[in-house]
Amino acid sequence: MPVDRMLPTEEARDLIELTRAIADKVLEPNVVAYEKNETFPAEAFTALGHAGLLSLPYPEEFGGGGQPYEVYLQVLEEIAARWAAVAVATSVHSLSCNALYAFGTDEQKAKWLPEMLGGELIGAYSLSEPQAGSDAAALTCKATAADGGYRINGAKAWITNGGRADFYTLFARTGEGSRGISCFLVPRETEGLSFGKPEEKMGLRAVPTTSAAYDEAFVPAERRLGDEGQGLPIAFSALDSGRLGIAAVAVGIAQRALDDAVAYAKQRHTFGRPIIDHQGLGFLLADMAAAVDSARATYLDAARRRDAGLPYSRNASVAKLIATDAAMKVTTDAVQVFGGYGYTQDFPVERYMREAKITQIFEGTNQIQRLVIARQLAN
Repeated sequence: MPVDRMLPTEEARDLIELTRAIADKVLEPNVVAYEKNETFPAEAFTALGHAGLLSLPYPEEFGGGGQPYEVYLQVLEEIAARWAAVAVATSVHSLSCNALYAFGTDEQKAKWLPEMLGGELIGAYSLSEPQAGSDAAALTCKATAADGGYRINGAKAWITNGGRADFYTLFARTGEGSRGISCFLVPRETEGLSFGKPEEKMGLRAVPTTSAAYDEAFVPAERRLGDEGQGLPIAFSALDSGRLGIAAVAVGIAQRALDDAVAYAKQRHTFGRPIIDHQGLGFLLADMAAAVDSARATYLDAARRRDAGLPYSRNASVAKLIATDAAMKVTTDAVQVFGGYGYTQDFPVERYMREAKITQIFEGTNQIQRLVIARQLAN
């Protein structure tokens, strides 16, 4: 059942309807087969790009949609309700564009941003390393100054869209300590850049997650974003927005699980009546609905603060924490509603449960979100 959304403008309402039309026509028919066969949904990103849905929160002057973040996130939720992997990849693409938009020079933005935002190029975010996930200051991938640029050596891990993306927002060490990390915009065709075998994942199988290896890969100086040593502030500023993206994805997964559970509970009969009429099951569904609505409210509150230019870092962590924990519980309860059928692949609720789990882990684990919130409370 489509969510009855409160949107700020008629244009925003049209965007939601457009998203639903594309999701129903392009995403819904392919998700089961593509996830099963781990087929990359290139045509899905083409359709979203041509519709302008890959660049909604960025200014129109660079090819973006010029939409408030609260509208972009609701579009992302609609995509996630049909195909979580595509929604995650869309969120990661938007995250990957943020460093150039927020910290690039006018020349850099004019040169690269329109193509990135136009959907012609898909991006990836390359921060984590095999031994540096939550502790981003522990990065060891190194960028050494060379004539006209930098030589990059080292390994990166957990790259969504890895090997498929056209550009990589890379964070590498140019000095010592937490102030010794810099940001680079690296094209896929860079000589010396290679990718590992896609990870065999629990969910989100249609979009690859890979490692990357840099072996004397040369990146021109013009592709450094911001100043040397500014990498961590660039990374963390983007992650606040990225966490809201994952919160919206989690709500989309949870909403779809709730919708499927309600539909099943209405048509499945026991003891002579639909199981939704049994109080034990009805209360379970009511708690699921309350969790979804509450999670949506947290991400919309944070997005509206962002749109108003107010501090929203803590709110983003709260939204990511609440929404992803809710998605895990709601999808688990949806499997329970389906009973034994929910544990089979005959119904998609088992996929929703697998997909929900990763939302508690990436863009900062939920333990890290609690750490961020606690630190801000202490200040």
